[in-house]
Amino acid sequence: MNNNLSIFIFAFFLFCLNAFSQEKINTNKFRQLNQEFSSPNMFRTASGAPGPEYYQQQADYKINIELDDINKKIYGDEIITYTNNSPEKLDYLWVQLDQNLRSKDSQSLIHDSDNSIQPAYIPDTFDDEFLGESFDGGFNIEYVKSLDNKNLDFFINQTMMRIDLPNPIATGQSFSFKIKWWYNINNRLVDRGRSGYETFPNDDNRAYTIAQFFPRMCVYDEVEGWQNYQFWGDGEFALPFGNYEVNITVPADHILEATGELINRKEVYSKEMLKRYNRAKKSYDKPVIIVSQEEAEIAEKSFSNSKKTWKFIAKNVRDFAFATSRKYILDMMAVKIGNDDVMAVSLYPKEGNPMWEDFSTITVVETLKFYSDYTFNYPYHKAVSVHAHRVGMEYPMICFNFGRPNIDGSYSDDEKFGMIGVIIHEIGHFFFPMIVNSDERQWAWMDEGINTFVQYLAEQEFGKKYPDIIYPYKNFPSDRGPAELIVDYMSVDQNFLAPIMSNPENVYSLGPNAYGKPATALNILRETVMGKDLFDYAFKKYSNRWKFKHPTPEDFFRTMEDASAVDLDWFWRGWFYTTDYVDIAIKEVKEYFVSPNPSEEFKKLMIEEMGIPRNRWRSLIFLDQLENDLENNKENQPTENSKLLNNYLKENYSKEQIENLNVPNFYYEIIFEKPGGLVMPIIIDIEYDDGTIERKKYPAQVWRKNDLEVRKVLTSDKRILSVNLDPDKETADIDTSNNSWPEKEIESEFDKFKSKIKG
Repeated sequence: MNNNLSIFIFAFFLFCLNAFSQEKINTNKFRQLNQEFSSPNMFRTASGAPGPEYYQQQADYKINIELDDINKKIYGDEIITYTNNSPEKLDYLWVQLDQNLRSKDSQSLIHDSDNSIQPAYIPDTFDDEFLGESFDGGFNIEYVKSLDNKNLDFFINQTMMRIDLPNPIATGQSFSFKIKWWYNINNRLVDRGRSGYETFPNDDNRAYTIAQFFPRMCVYDEVEGWQNYQFWGDGEFALPFGNYEVNITVPADHILEATGELINRKEVYSKEMLKRYNRAKKSYDKPVIIVSQEEAEIAEKSFSNSKKTWKFIAKNVRDFAFATSRKYILDMMAVKIGNDDVMAVSLYPKEGNPMWEDFSTITVVETLKFYSDYTFNYPYHKAVSVHAHRVGMEYPMICFNFGRPNIDGSYSDDEKFGMIGVIIHEIGHFFFPMIVNSDERQWAWMDEGINTFVQYLAEQEFGKKYPDIIYPYKNFPSDRGPAELIVDYMSVDQNFLAPIMSNPENVYSLGPNAYGKPATALNILRETVMGKDLFDYAFKKYSNRWKFKHPTPEDFFRTMEDASAVDLDWFWRGWFYTTDYVDIAIKEVKEYFVSPNPSEEFKKLMIEEMGIPRNRWRSLIFLDQLENDLENNKENQPTENSKLLNNYLKENYSKEQIENLNVPNFYYEIIFEKPGGLVMPIIIDIEYDDGTIERKKYPAQVWRKNDLEVRKVLTSDKRILSVNLDPDKETADIDTSNNSWPEKEIESEFDKFKSKIKG
């Protein structure tokens, strides 16, 4: 080869010409997240792991409560032992009073701006809005005392209560105090709420799903100090871990389940129930009925005046909840998680059958298996799914789930898949945030979005294992997770969007913002950006680093990068800190041929702008663009291309070298533009004239030096017939009309409608 020969491909000069004429491009989308992130420290490291000085507080509870089924009230007293593991002395404590959300003077009733009259109301809602007195469901605090019965000063600010301490609690010290309280239980279906009761008018019974029922300690840490942000209803909970001893007194004919281990089972179970329970502990293939529908129907009519106390202990949990009713059917089975047996439990009235008996417990089993494989082994001894009409809500070891068939027992596919999906979702919450204990009050996406993402993966695995259940669908019909399902939300008016990194009280559409968009983002990150192996390793690392701890968003972001060696600052910024959307387009595809003469553009560049004389061009190989009419150029220019290349090769290569060269017949330049704000990988399918299709993928970093346009050169021995961008719809591109070359004619919705109408 002649080393003095300089070979210039004309595409290079076009790039230079483009670069000279462009204004300065903003590359901020790839700058690092130093401004958004807090500085690493001894509490939380730059790797995303807890630091050597990381600490967390502990709150232990001894609670006695009684449920008054006749008057629909709860009475309780508790002893809280608070241990200060922080390096600061604490002069006061903050306690959450979530039931004050429903007190008559609650600010939550008037804090929203949209309180307009609706054109129609269901009768219950009309009564609640315009007739009668409003429900008063706030806490009634009878006293706050020290263990030696001295009154403690306290001040209630809406849903928060400050307790002023007689002496500061020093590092490593504990302080115990007592609270006595009661409140009116709300009707969930009328007054709304995450917990409460449902009345069954046919038999005048109630089912209680009870949570946030006791004054609970706030979190104190080095990030927020006291996390005492008011409970407005959308932002959920921030809670410390602790140990619980809870005694719950209910009517004697009730069946009850709760967070924790039931320690007096022999006192509250019948002999027959105990026999069935012991069988269930060894049943790994199907549920065992502990209380049958026939037995529950008999209990519905009893209305016992006697009482029973159910006693539970729970270690290292962040909360406590329970469900109780004389209507409940109960079934259980065992599932092996690691080396331990876990009881999968379902509690439901006859109104839930046949769906609940058929699907609830096996869904619990499969969810525990998948989440454990994907994160860490489920550490508690049971997982309980409770039927609760129109609600999905989670607490440690127990969750409330919707899904009710028609009166005749029939149900639609939507009802079935909705029920299975919500059970997977709420059982998944046992991992996020009940164990990986993020601050739901501030960052709803950290539990809802992350959990919805894992829920999608679990649903797909469930569909593979139970094809008969999901028939006639090929895959489980998940309603969140895949990229194309978030497109509509990301396309709406920017005035009605908020970044994912927003407090849940301050977003317009909490479902898409906290559940759908982050789930989609993580799915894209796993499937398209990082790849499953890298993502799964990093995600498991995050889950294990922060189980039984309090992670922040930065801990998640940093761990995902630290464990994968993938720079993701551009991804976090775009998807989580902005409301930008994805829209990448094929602007143009140019086909070139080897030409004996330089183009006019080249002449202008070389002579007028660079001052290079013609006699310096003789060593160059020129590429010129084919005319738009490819058929007319098909014969002439590629033939000329072959002659020129053959002459060049003979002059500069040996025969042996020529045989090993991959000499292209066709030269292409594909120009991509980005009307949308989000940078994403570019994925294209290229169709050739021999019918083959080749997929190419360019990383998101191709946009780092030009946020407006990307040019890519392709060579081939086959002619390109078409280019299709994002062929599998995996990037959430909101406008696919600009994703094809040649441009495809998009059939309008009206035309689609017409094509379905015969005649």
